Order: sequence, then C-alpha cells, then structure tokens
Amino acid sequence: MPHSPEEKKKVLARVRRIRGQCDALERALEAGADCGPVLQQIAAIRGAVNGLMSEVMEAHLREEFGRPAQSAAQRAARVTEMSGLIRSYLK
Repeated sequence: MPHSPEEKKKVLARVRRIRGQCDALERALEAGADCGPVLQQIAAIRGAVNGLMSEVMEAHLREEFGRPAQSAAQRAARVTEMSGLIRSYLK
C-alpha cells in the first residue's frame, strides 16, 4: 500500500474515478443501454482497476525490495510473497 501522503492521495483519486465509472455503468444498465457502450465501459473499468493494481504493486515492490533483507530466509519469504501477488495479478 502506498504510504506517502502523495502516493495515498493518487491511489484514492484512482479509486474514486473507478467508483464513478462503476456508477455510470450501473446507470447505463438500469437504463437498458446498448451492449456496445456497456462493454466499452466495462473494458474501461477493467483497465482502470489494472492500472490501480499496477501502481499499488509497484509501491509494494519498492517498499519491500528497496531495503536489504536481514537474512536469506527473509529474502526468500519476500520473493515468495511477491511471486504469489504477481501470479494472482496475472490470472
């Protein structure tokens, strides 16, 4: 998770934009919008969420690997954790 006030502000702004996109999608679905614009909005939301995930993951990588590990076991645990995160991200 981004910890600096600037990073946190950027991430929260992204989340609010995604919320706005989801609200717009809900209104379109309730109004019976055509499939094309609905699919386009869904793709935009997916892209926004992927961008958010990339940004948070990048901040986590900088935080975890920006400082030296205290031991080989700690380094291995960090790599295992990041491998799991990346694997779940790519699903």
